Amino acid sequence: MSVRIAHAVPEAAWFKSSYSTGGGGECVEVAATTEAVLIRDSKQPAAARLAVGADAWAGFVQMAAGR
Repeated sequence: MSVRIAHAVPEAAWFKSSYSTGGGGECVEVAATTEAVLIRDSKQPAAARLAVGADAWAGFVQMAAGR
């Protein structure tokens, strides 16, 4: 499935995990839109973004949290 995000996402919409130390490690940023949840590399914010549906994101978060 491919999702096109027709509008720009404001920088203020992106957030990092509370587990991110800010020490230059392997971090991602996430922004939720009405169409999808967007994921990007925090070190290369202008690079490609991954878009997933809200249900897929919720499943990933549950799996990552061990629930």
